[in-house]
Amino acid sequence: MPKDSIISSGKTTNEAIENGLKILKVSKNMVNVKVLESEDKRSFFSILAPRVVKVELTLKEDAERILQEEKTEKKETPHVKKEYKPVTEEQLKESENTLNEFLDKFLKLIGNNIEYKINKNEYGLEVTINGEEAGFLIGYRGENLYAFQSILSSIANKNSNEKVRILLDICDYKGKREKTLQDLAIKVSKTVERTKKSVTLEPMQAYERKIIHSALQDSDKVKTESIGEEPRRRIVISLK
Repeated sequence: MPKDSIISSGKTTNEAIENGLKILKVSKNMVNVKVLESEDKRSFFSILAPRVVKVELTLKEDAERILQEEKTEKKETPHVKKEYKPVTEEQLKESENTLNEFLDKFLKLIGNNIEYKINKNEYGLEVTINGEEAGFLIGYRGENLYAFQSILSSIANKNSNEKVRILLDICDYKGKREKTLQDLAIKVSKTVERTKKSVTLEPMQAYERKIIHSALQDSDKVKTESIGEEPRRRIVISLK
């Protein structure tokens, strides 16, 4: 980690902060900002002098943790997190049988035109549900879907000695959402380039934030960073 505190300057407060962040090589989420000389405090005699704003940037106590979270969020795949390890075939089969038993009973209570399928991979199970009457299980921006995914995970791991990763998709919601988020990332990046102002997106699931990061990771004009704590963690898109 870089030194704990620096003083940087610029023509505006934002420019001074950005200059300091470049020197520290950290995100704005990792520092506390104190304005030392404001762009508003200019006397009559200094009106013709170059405008200079000075700020002090001090690393937060948990800056190291924030840095590691940002690195992990951008690098890990959306499907497999580091805490998940390959699961034995025996355990996968046991968890699959448990989910089959639950879903057979649960989905019959919802409607007759709902089907599901379970696929296995080395880390766990992927459950897909389809049908005209399954739409309400998605909820607003996938809230019901992710809640139901957590329920299925608890059921599959109830008597498990190994951690089984459960992924749920309903009516291809995640595929459609991924396309929507990719389009959003490009649209917002163009707005940031045009206005030269940062844009903060609404809170998103870690899976969805990864899509935004990936969509803009090769951009030479904008950058992305995550701020806030779960479940209100969100992405900021700003100029490089």
